[in-house]
Amino acid sequence: MSVQTYDPSEQQTASSAEVSDTFSPELTSSDLDVTESAREKLTEIVRQSDDDIEGVRIYVGGGGCGGMSYGMTFTDQISDYDTVLDFGDLKILVDVVALNYLRGAQIDYISEVGRERFVFNNVFAETGGTGACGACGAAGGGCA
Repeated sequence: MSVQTYDPSEQQTASSAEVSDTFSPELTSSDLDVTESAREKLTEIVRQSDDDIEGVRIYVGGGGCGGMSYGMTFTDQISDYDTVLDFGDLKILVDVVALNYLRGAQIDYISEVGRERFVFNNVFAETGGTGACGACGAAGGGCA
């Protein structure tokens, strides 16, 4: 029987040059589609703000059995872990972790009589379903 020991000095780590070679901060419309109506409305909102806004950050929150939740907020900073979709006068920022849950989604702006809103379409296209399990108390079932 052989015994292997762990020596942390032998652990290999990626250098910052290797990491930067694999990480691309550019976000494309194939990663995240922002419709023209959504871009126009976001640009309008950013222009009306008195705050120093660097971009609109798209975020993903944990969802439990109801699936993930998606939203947007203004930010005054671009981090080293952000991917950027640059429309000139509007920047959409998504950190690399959130991008894994958003890839292939579309952000749209819908204006109906008495109701205006941003929507995230096709968020579950790669995994299928809605993310809801139906067994949780919040979904009408009963989790223990």
